[in-house]
Amino acid sequence: MSTESEGGESQHIVGTKPAAVQELTPRSVIVGIVVAGIMGTSYPYIVLKLGFGPNVSVVAAFFGFLFLGLASRSYNRWENNIVQTAGTSASQTAFMCILLAAFDMLRANPKAGFDLQLTPVQSFMWLTFAGLLGVLLAVPLRQHYIVDEKLTFADGVAAGETLIVLDSKDESGRKAAKVMGLGTLLSGLHFAVREEGLILKGLAKRFTGNEHVYLPDAFIVPHDMLKKTGTGFAWSLLALGSGALVGIRINASMMIGATLSWVIAPLVLVKAGLIINADGAVMTAETFKKGDILLWVMWPGVGILISGGLTALVLKWQVLVRSFKALTGAKAATGDLSLRTIGVGVALAATGLIVVQWVNLGIAPWVTVLAILFSLPLMLIGLRALGETNWGPISTLSNVMQGVFGAILPGNLNANMVASGTTGTIATDSEAIMQDYKAGHMIGSTPGKLTVMQLVGVPIGAAAVAWMYPFLASTYGIVGDNAKLASPASARWAGFAVILKRGAEALPKYAVHAMVVFIVLGALFTVLEGKKELKKWVPSPTGIGIGMLVPFSVISMMFIGGLLGYAWEKKDKKSSDAYSAPLASGLIAGEAIVAVIVPLLIALKVIPND
Repeated sequence: MSTESEGGESQHIVGTKPAAVQELTPRSVIVGIVVAGIMGTSYPYIVLKLGFGPNVSVVAAFFGFLFLGLASRSYNRWENNIVQTAGTSASQTAFMCILLAAFDMLRANPKAGFDLQLTPVQSFMWLTFAGLLGVLLAVPLRQHYIVDEKLTFADGVAAGETLIVLDSKDESGRKAAKVMGLGTLLSGLHFAVREEGLILKGLAKRFTGNEHVYLPDAFIVPHDMLKKTGTGFAWSLLALGSGALVGIRINASMMIGATLSWVIAPLVLVKAGLIINADGAVMTAETFKKGDILLWVMWPGVGILISGGLTALVLKWQVLVRSFKALTGAKAATGDLSLRTIGVGVALAATGLIVVQWVNLGIAPWVTVLAILFSLPLMLIGLRALGETNWGPISTLSNVMQGVFGAILPGNLNANMVASGTTGTIATDSEAIMQDYKAGHMIGSTPGKLTVMQLVGVPIGAAAVAWMYPFLASTYGIVGDNAKLASPASARWAGFAVILKRGAEALPKYAVHAMVVFIVLGALFTVLEGKKELKKWVPSPTGIGIGMLVPFSVISMMFIGGLLGYAWEKKDKKSSDAYSAPLASGLIAGEAIVAVIVPLLIALKVIPND
């Protein structure tokens, strides 16, 4: 399934589609809409419960396999890819429930002075237009990131492997299916036991009246300061599988970043009295929290991400121009939508977004236009980060946008939250379609048809957020000591907004200086890694940046997965090429499937709410 590229990273063979095979069929569209509805309505609970959005492409592919199999035995992997694309699109749009939760947290904070409250219809219209923009603006970048640069996009690889295995009928396909099935089973069972006993705990209480003893979700080092930053190892087979797909160089770079943020920074910054909380108090070794550290290290972390991503685009501007030229024809030769079609769609979606935010949310048109323009660099940087590391840093990049709009519109919390939320929503939907393009590239799907299903999935996901979020908020609670769905990402978004009300002096001391240093390092590393003879020895600026923003325990487990994958390849390349990707994909799929099933079981009252 895989070959070795010049840079030493695992790449995947491009598939082809038989000319007679149809992708966008009535049954694939209908099943795709059904799966999008299921994924969109369940995803807000998952995101708010876990604090992050797990990969759902493989989950959507499994649902597609089941439902298409019920509809007809003659379905194929290309139809299933249409289905999983719709499911992924709806889920990624539904991820923005973290923004609605941040709104609730701000309204509950008397210091914020925040009074914006959206109706379900307003939420639906806002997220729909922003999500459609994200999909359309990402189309011209497919050729650059997927075909020319061949970035990994590990979740897309996992989805592609799943599509292939579920549709394979030869002996090698059956063996790969068994390996993937084993990985899925192990990961799903492990997650069910580990994540506070999500399923097993509830079932045990339901049928026996007792709760089982569950595994901790991580091993954290016992050091007084470092245990507060989560330094240790997460017991996550999903992270292990992701690390195996990402590759050793990127994993090592992420470990460098994680060590800088979660080991060195706390020891140095807290001792120097540079960590300030939201109330302006200096944090000590006894009083600081992990979130206080993040508000400092996010600036150099984002700096190296921005610098590395933009420098790479500048160095490869000719390749990017060729990618755009390929879309200029009335019918794009690459199978993508034409640039003319994209332009019309962008104009309509942008106009709709401007009107919705002006009429319903009271945001001036020029602020919305600025938010759309700012979303472009976020998209470029976020897609590179996602492609290399399998982590999309959009929520943290949106925090930086909060800082930007805080400077442009000081004290205007409503405009700050809506504008930064708009940039985040646009960039988030661009991530979903790029993962789908990666899976489609592996099996030979037509990119334009995947784009159509992405566009179909966006309003379904927006509707899921608009009407499901109020139900979740009233049922489980978002704010307060007894809240069961208080997403850390939402809390950070809301907390940073309150900090910015104090103006520029609220920014962490010397953090902007560190950002400038890391911007220079990002540009330098990107230039050096462009030289083939140096690339394997130069840290990835994207990897370092993601490592600085993602919890240490997750990065360390990904690093272990990368080491195991590297050792397997060196020991037996033939078996590694045949089975490493299916096994890693199974490890990703199992945890993701269980995470999706949980809210469905709760809704059916199989598992108690408490």
